[in-house]
This record gives sequence, C-alpha cells and structure tokens, in this order.
Amino acid sequence: MNKKNKMEALTGGHAVGRALSQIDPDVMAVYPITPQTPIVEYFAKKKANGEVDTEIIPVESEHSAMSACIGASACGARTVTASSSQGIMYMMEVLPIAAAMRLPIVMAVANRAISGPINIHADHSDAMAMREHGWIQIFSENVQEAYDNTILAFKVAEKAMLPLTVNMDGFITSHSVENLEMINSSIIKKFVGKYDPKQTLFDFSRPKTFGPLALQNSYFEFRKEIFGSMEGVRDIFVQATADFEKISGRKYGSIERYKAINAKKMIIAMGSVCGTIKEALNSIHDEREKTGLIKVRLFRPFPYKEIKEAVKGVEEIIVLDRNLAFGTRQVLAGEVEAAIGRPVTSIVYGLGGREVFEKQIVDVIRGRHNNQFLM
Repeated sequence: MNKKNKMEALTGGHAVGRALSQIDPDVMAVYPITPQTPIVEYFAKKKANGEVDTEIIPVESEHSAMSACIGASACGARTVTASSSQGIMYMMEVLPIAAAMRLPIVMAVANRAISGPINIHADHSDAMAMREHGWIQIFSENVQEAYDNTILAFKVAEKAMLPLTVNMDGFITSHSVENLEMINSSIIKKFVGKYDPKQTLFDFSRPKTFGPLALQNSYFEFRKEIFGSMEGVRDIFVQATADFEKISGRKYGSIERYKAINAKKMIIAMGSVCGTIKEALNSIHDEREKTGLIKVRLFRPFPYKEIKEAVKGVEEIIVLDRNLAFGTRQVLAGEVEAAIGRPVTSIVYGLGGREVFEKQIVDVIRGRHNNQFLM
C-alpha cells in the first residue's frame, strides 16, 4: 500500500462515486434506476457540498441521459453517466451513436437482470445486450476493482476515442461494503490528465458536422473505422493498466489468472462470482484437482489471444455465463470457444441475482454437477 493512500470502507456504488468525484468530469447526465442510483446520489452530494464543479443534468429518461451525454461530449466536455437494466434498454437507440461519433463517454453500470419478469437483482443481461454497439466493456469483481476501473476508464476511452462501460454486479458489488485503498486525488488527476478532444462542435475555426447521413458510398467506411479502433483498444488497455500499476501498486490485465499454473481444469468467468470461485479453489487441497480460474476483465474487445495462451495444456474448460442467450451458444462460452478452437463446458448461473455458493462451485470442479444450469 502506498503510504500516501488510505483505506476506507465503501459500497461499490459509493466507490465509483468517489472515483468520479476525484476525477471531477465536466458533465454528468443521469436518470435514476436501481441498483445504479447510489452512484449518482453520492456524486450529487459532492456537487451540493461544492467538492466538484461537474454540471449535473437531471433528465426525464435514460434515453435523454445518453442523448445529453452525446451532445455534451460532442461539444468537448469530459462526460459521464450511469445506468442499469431497463435503463440501458431505453438508451439502446442512441448507444451506437455515441460509438459512431467517437465520443469517449464513460458509463458506470450496476449490472441487473432485464425484464421480464421484472427483477432488480444482478446478472449480465444488460451488458450482453449492448456488447456489439461499439462500447468498450470492463468488468469488476469487487469494490476495489469498481473504483480502480472507473479511474482507468477515462484514460482508455479518451485514448481510444470510444465510449466505455465500467460494469459491477448489482447489489452484490454495488451495495456491499468492502475495504478499499483510495488513491490521492492529485495523483488521479495527473494520471487521467486534462481532457483534450481532437474534434468538437465548439471549434468554430474548423466547423464540422457530427452524426451525418452516410449512405452506400460511405457507411461501410465509417463502421470499418470503429472496428479498427476497437481492435486497437487492447494495446491501449495494456499501456493504461501498466501506468495505473505505477500509481496504485495493483497489477491488472485483460484477464487475471488464479491458481492457473499447470492447471488441467480451468474455470472462466466474469464479475463477482470470481471471488466465490477463488474461495472454492482455496478450499480444495487435493492436488489431483489442479483447477484454476481465468477472470475476464476486458470483455470488449475480447482478449482472444490472452485466453488462448492461458489455456494451453488445459484438458477441460468450464465457462460460467451470468446471462441466458436464447437459441444460440451462451455468450462468454461462445467467445472462449472462438478463442481456443474447441468446445467448452457451458454453465449458466446466477440469473436474477440467484446466489451461487462455494459448495456449488466445488461440485462443478469435481464433476458432480452435470447440468447446463447452476440453479
């Protein structure tokens, strides 16, 4: 721990709010939705107390929140918002516009099941619904990572000129209190740097149009450019995490390996369940198991190369998805199969906030669970 930093107990939502207040973005356009609301409530208190200069724009819907963010970012403002579940569904019309206009908006997401039926608890349905819309997506296992990833988000998004979501499991992470190491605000501001957009609507010396009509002779080129920029995010993320390690002492990567050396069986997952998996692996003392964990942190763009390298020599791969895809392969399982070129064991877990216990993970590891649903 850096002696200049201090430990503090916060929920995931408040930790994200703290990171945002230390960064002090220009604009936050928001509409409340459970379980994201504590992020904005915490930040709004900082604004009311005069601790940040951010212009907070309360709007009438999530669609309006993202539209306001797009307008603010296009004008050159460092812009942030937060949402969950149906809020993201309501934003869906404008989410790809943010990417197409190359606007580095940061959105904190407390991941929550989508309707129906109505459910306010954690799964990754909302994140999976927006995965192909040109947004960088980072997943957090715990409160510390939610805080750290929020700081990293601005560095990555603004370098890539693409919007980014910081994901954490609703209630499980967003409302759980954990100790985390804070970073001094002056260090964070230096790390993130001053936002210097390349193109803005307020550059009156070089007038330009954002979001124009593009027909057959140009639309393809626009989309291909977004594709190329997203591919370049992997290198940007590597550099940003290396820089972050210098100020925090915490080493992050696109993936995290746990007990993975010489493992013959590997579990691959994202989010808070990785903590449960680690505890399950710690409880197994039989060396014959030789089971490890690969935690996916950077989900978009997907770390195909890193996954393929990490599973060399692994005999069995088990992939846990906190989302249920209909009529097709489960999302994370499908991505892993594309990375490694062979089938994996696919298990869906935790829908609608369904709890996952250490014993269940141990049963999966020891082959006592032979169903595609961990219920």
